[in-house]
Order: sequence, then C-alpha cells, then structure tokens
Amino acid sequence: MLQNITACPLDCYDACVISYENSKIKAYKKGDTNGFLCPHMNHFEKNEFIISPRYKGKEISMQEALSQLSLMLKESEPNEVLHYKGHGNFALMQDVTEHFFSSFGAILTNGSLCDGAGEAGIIEGRGSNKNMPFSEIKKSEVIIFWGRNPHATSSHLLPYIKNKTIIVIDPIKTKIAQTADLHIQIKPHRDLFLAMILSRFLYIYDSHKEEYLEKYASEYEEYHELTQSMRIVPTLNEMDVELSQIEKVLELVEGKKVAIVCGVGIQKYIDGAEIMRAIDAFGVMLGLFGKEGSGVAYLGSSKEHITSPFITDAKRISKVDTEFSKFKTIFIQGANPLSQMPDSLRVKESISKTKNVVYFGLYENETSEVADLIIPAKSFLYKDDVRASYSQNLINFMPKQKETNVGISEYDLSSYFCKIYNIKLESEEFYINHFKSFAQEDENGLFVVKSRENTPYKEGFDTQSKEFLFLDEVDCDVQQSNKLHLITSKSPISLNSQFHKEQSVYLHSSLGYEEYEKVVISSVNGSVELSVKIDDNVREDCVLIFSGTKGVNNLTSSKHSYEGKNAIYQENRVEVNR
Repeated sequence: MLQNITACPLDCYDACVISYENSKIKAYKKGDTNGFLCPHMNHFEKNEFIISPRYKGKEISMQEALSQLSLMLKESEPNEVLHYKGHGNFALMQDVTEHFFSSFGAILTNGSLCDGAGEAGIIEGRGSNKNMPFSEIKKSEVIIFWGRNPHATSSHLLPYIKNKTIIVIDPIKTKIAQTADLHIQIKPHRDLFLAMILSRFLYIYDSHKEEYLEKYASEYEEYHELTQSMRIVPTLNEMDVELSQIEKVLELVEGKKVAIVCGVGIQKYIDGAEIMRAIDAFGVMLGLFGKEGSGVAYLGSSKEHITSPFITDAKRISKVDTEFSKFKTIFIQGANPLSQMPDSLRVKESISKTKNVVYFGLYENETSEVADLIIPAKSFLYKDDVRASYSQNLINFMPKQKETNVGISEYDLSSYFCKIYNIKLESEEFYINHFKSFAQEDENGLFVVKSRENTPYKEGFDTQSKEFLFLDEVDCDVQQSNKLHLITSKSPISLNSQFHKEQSVYLHSSLGYEEYEKVVISSVNGSVELSVKIDDNVREDCVLIFSGTKGVNNLTSSKHSYEGKNAIYQENRVEVNR
C-alpha cells in the first residue's frame, strides 16, 4: 500500500482507509469510503489538540513531564498504580503501554463501557463473536436496523442499502426510520420480548427453517416452548407493538437474504446479554447464519486471529465502577472517565481523592481539567501503527505521514519507562511487522485479517456441540414505573465525549415543555440541568440525551450487566422538572 495511504483512527464501525495528500485528509476512493469522509474525519485537523505538557497547570517540557511521571511511579508501590486505558481507538500499537504497566506490576482494567453485554450474549449462543462484515450486508435483500442509526454511527454503510427493504426497530424515529418500509417504534428495554415473539410466530406460521435447525440448533422446540411462556396480547401491549407489525416483519423477510444489524443501545441494560442472545435466536430460526448476504451484525472482536506480542497479564478491576481513591497514581490513556463512566458524581469524588492523576491523550476534556500531569499524545498522522476493525475484516496500515515536535507516541513513552525499569521491549519496527504479518491483500488491493471468514458459521457454530445454544429461561418481569425511559444514543455531531458536544435534552411535545426551556433531569444517582429541544421523533415516554452530553452520566448507574461486565447506561428511569 502507498505511503500516503493510512486509516481513520476513530471509534467507528467503518474503519475507513484514507489518503493524506498535500497536507489534507481525503477519502481513498479504492476503499470502502465510497468517495466521502464523515464530518469527524473531514474536520479532524481543525480540532484543538493539546500542544504542551502541563504539571499543576504550568506548561513544562516533555522531558520534565516524563521525569515527573517517573517520580510519581517511584513514590508509589506497583499495586498503588492504576492504568486506565480507553478502548475507543483500535490501533494495535496502543497496547504497548499495557506491556509496560503490566510488567511494572500496576493494576489494569477490564469490563466494558460499550458492547460487553451484547458480546457476552453472542458468545454464549454461538460460542464465538464473529461478525457479519459490510461486504456481506451489501449482498442482503432485507436489512433490519435493530437499535442502530447508520446516519450517526456508520455513514459509509448507507450506499450499500439503496434499493433494499429496510425494517427499523428503534424507540426513536431516526432518519433511517423515516424512510423505512417498516418502523417499529418499540418501548425501550422490550427488545427481548420482541425477539422472542418474532421467533414464536415464525414457528406458528411454519416459517422457521426446520432442516437448518435440526442440524445446527436442535433445541429449537424447547426454545419455542420458552417463547410460549409469554402471553401474546399482554406482551404486545407491553412492547407497544401491533400484531400486524409482527406479521409484516415476517412477510418482508420470508425467503430473503436478511441482515439484522444491531446497535449497542439494545444492550445497555442489566440483561443486555439475554437481549442480544434472543435477537441471535431469531436469526437462527430464520436460518441466517452461514448463508451469504445473511446474518446478525453487531460489534465483532477486532482482534480475532490477531495475536498480541505484548505482555498484558495483570490484576484487573472493572472500568465500570473503578474506585480511583484506592490508588496513589492513576495513568489515564485515551479515555475520559469523568464523562464516559457511569455515575459521574461518584467518579468525580473518587478521582479527587487520588494523589497523582495523569492524563495522556489528544484533547482537553473533563478529565484533563482535573489532572495533575497532562502528557499530549501524538495523533495518527505522526506515528506508525496498524489498526483492526470490529465491523469489517480489514487490517489497515497506518504509516507516519509527517513529523511533529508535539506530543509523544505510546511506543516512545513505553520505551522510555521500560528502559528505566529494565523491562524488555522490542523495536517499534518489530511490533509493526508482527501485526502486519496477520494481513493478506484482497482482490481490491486492501488488506484483511488472514483466516477471517466473510460468511462465518458455515459449518455450524463454535460451541462444543457445533450447535446454537438458545436461552433456556428468561425473566419476563420488567421495571414498572411512571418515570421516563433514558435513551443515550450516539450523536451525529460528536463521538462519545469527543468533538462538538450536545448540550440539550430531547423531549416529545406532549410533555408540555417549551423549546430552549431549562429543565432538571434526575434519577436515583443524580441530576443534570439541560436546555430542551422538542422532537416528536422521540417517544412520549422517553428522554433522549446523547452520549457525551455534559452531565448525562450523573443520571446513570455504576452497576454491571448480569453478564459481560458492561455498563448499563439506560437502566435508570428519570424524571424531568422545571
């Protein structure tokens, strides 16, 4: 691949190949960008990056910053040091810092602020998390966007869905829902019920794929019995779904190549794993897996068939409810826990009790505001890297595009401290070549991960029996409350807590509030004051606050999902008051 060809580093399904020509970022027309870039990448270099290291608010040199961090580490016992690393960037060289901190004896994190519950449900049913890539979605005839808003989260998928039948299942009437062949504006946190009811009616109408099921999911009869535990009419009422809509879905998918494309919002609940597993089960009842142009797409494992050369064995604690106050020194890399972690008020209090807070990243944010030591990182244009994707089989090379004196790369920072503590570290070129060894060129001149399948599960699932494992029990009780449902979708103008942040709460006009009126939204965990925007695309029983909005996580719980150790951002119900 040409030296001026690199890849977008952002946390996104698309993982676009891009070019850097005449000091400008451009779409790589031979890649999957379809000749355009999203707004985030189009304006990437216009963002305000951290230029200089700072200690206690005073600008210092990079050498002084590294010396200060060295002093902090020396005055801390290894188990008093926490490395809190974000996972919003899938460049593989970023894990080199874990190599240092795990070898040093520091505490690292696990768990997920994103997709962990859904992934856990997928693995329980399929035995692995192999994703359906864009190349297969392109071949589909019917696409079900289940809690996924491609205009906001994967705009480069849009050209592939033209002239296809579109079904949208979402509490919000998104842009894609407004033009869909069918939109089911389901009540939030009822996706488990809908998936099971759809599977039940497939069986009732004899539309399930019996030959496929006998071979790859032989316990489907028992699963049908489980779906019968739900009474049809009360369940439809609970979901706010019409029987005619169920029948319409089954009519539209009959005999077609179907892609069920899921977003992370469906699993931001305590039972998120069960929800995703039930949606998978509907796909299995339709016989979608192992079939070209069909399947269930979520977030796959970006490191599938890629082996890390770094030492990362360490004691780990959850990044969902991290108790920062137990540590003397915390090194926060590429993350913004004061905005992104649930229960922000608890997080703020906990971090305030830590002696040494170090922030290593590109942008100023809520966390850098409270950090004692700020170390600017290098952006993707100024370092060598390789990135993987959780949505496609691509592995993209990211050669350095130009030089800068600003910031320090993950490798150079790790190399500095590995030398101090006599920790073995190979050359940067060694690691880059290691990751490149997992790549092979495809027919379009792009690189994909060796051994990854475009159509996974052709020979059955990756469970011990090679069969899909259905849910064998469900809790049909739901939280009954007069309070409103909290929806925390991704914003089309921001990315998590990066770039332009939203400052509003979106409410249906029937709730009686005025445009731009200031209101207080509150939950059992806390409250936030925001300006109202009226949007009748939002259900009357919902409050939409985009993720990354300042203060939104004052409202959220730091409890985990039952499985997957995931944050449950939408579990709490909320009230709105003037």
